[in-house]
Amino acid sequence: MEKLNYEVLKESGYQGYILRDAPVKVLQFGEGNFLRAFSDYWFDMANERAGWQGKITMLQPIAQGLTELVNQQEGLYTLYLRGMEKGERVDKRRVVSAVKNCLNPYTEEGFREFLELAKSPELQYIVSNTTEAGIVYDPDTRFEDRPPRSFPGKLTRFLYERFRAGREGLVILSCELIDDNGKELKKLVERHGEEWKLGADFGSWLEKENLFCSTLVDRIVPGRIRSEEERQRLDRENGYSDPLADVGEVFGVWYIEGPESLAEKLPFHRAGLNVHVVPEVAPYKKRKVRILNGAHTGFVLGAYLAGFHIVRDCVQDPVILGFLNKMLKEEIIPILPLDREDCERFASAVEDRFRNPFVDHQLLSISLNSTSKWRARNLPSLLEYHEKFGKLPKCLAMSLAFYFAFYSNGLKQREEDAVLAERPDGEEYRIKDDKAVLDFFWERRNASPESLLLDGMGREDFWGRDLKEIPGLYPLTLENLRRIRRDGAGAAFALAAGDEA
Repeated sequence: MEKLNYEVLKESGYQGYILRDAPVKVLQFGEGNFLRAFSDYWFDMANERAGWQGKITMLQPIAQGLTELVNQQEGLYTLYLRGMEKGERVDKRRVVSAVKNCLNPYTEEGFREFLELAKSPELQYIVSNTTEAGIVYDPDTRFEDRPPRSFPGKLTRFLYERFRAGREGLVILSCELIDDNGKELKKLVERHGEEWKLGADFGSWLEKENLFCSTLVDRIVPGRIRSEEERQRLDRENGYSDPLADVGEVFGVWYIEGPESLAEKLPFHRAGLNVHVVPEVAPYKKRKVRILNGAHTGFVLGAYLAGFHIVRDCVQDPVILGFLNKMLKEEIIPILPLDREDCERFASAVEDRFRNPFVDHQLLSISLNSTSKWRARNLPSLLEYHEKFGKLPKCLAMSLAFYFAFYSNGLKQREEDAVLAERPDGEEYRIKDDKAVLDFFWERRNASPESLLLDGMGREDFWGRDLKEIPGLYPLTLENLRRIRRDGAGAAFALAAGDEA
């Protein structure tokens, strides 16, 4: 079967939207699954819905990558968006045609084309997702390297070439998963400019002509077709082979920090897409962390102890779903600094995402490093709820007891990077966390609930504070932990949700 390209696609009888020729308006650092299912999708939709007429050139960020394959397929790839939307199962297929080509700057030709693109008057945007490790200062990155070693170094070199060509600045949309990603990237570019002595005029152009935007991205991208059998079936149905096929959940939202004028410049608003220009992304990140991530950390440890394995099955259980809804709607949403209806819509979308029939999201994979996760995602909500209402939130407090139960239940063996434990039904599982956390629980494997909580809740290095100082939290957690051990996690879920078993 032939690989996907424009001629093969035409012969296959594909009836969807395709844009073959348009100027390159986006340089994208990265050619991986996430950007292809996220930003490339939004630009592709803007072409169809708003007549944006723009193409993307990808830049391979490391020496090994997808350049050859992307160019063989003329930038085309099949995107499957799958999941639940308003309670309905969704399975969409789209051939994305927004990508023109991919450059490998680690070859002489690729690096030359990279610098030549910097001079293009049609270029408007730079998009990046080089992982959290991408936005870092590398002292060994040099201007004369072909290419500079780090991502900020490559970007500085590119922008300097554009400055020398007398072109206007660009909008830089940073999608890396760090706080203030755009601001941090700008600092590094400015630092390289100063250390490489690129001149005050370049620094002034960088500041006045370019807009570095922090962004918040939200879409789960599994990336791969679930099995070889399914991939072969889809290829037969499509009439072509596509090694670049990508898979993402149907839900997706992109928040871009910038001035109101940016909303009109970007093509997404005109296309009616779920991409928003906002004064600050921080409140939306807080909403995501507290609702989506906080929900995961709030129930998965208890759900695993109750005998569940994947997220989808948990939200099909009425008791756990009742716990989840109460935690979100009564304990977390009321303390968030955003419109309540907007937060409730987001929470409803979260429930749909948890029900995704195409993703088997394992509870044990979510359980990794739950100490730092509970501290970042759930503790702030508990504290703010207590401050606002003068009482402890039952579900969030129960989530802390679930944490201590999961980390102390039937400990059997200390391994190099884990503690082997056993849940009530006899199934073994591995607790994975920082060494200090694992050592703490292993050393107290025979401790009483009172002793475990007195020591564990007092570990300021775990929580950033002594949890026992929160009025009423120690006795409530002790009561909850005893109930979990005596009656089981299912009974604890029912108690916290207000429907005591």
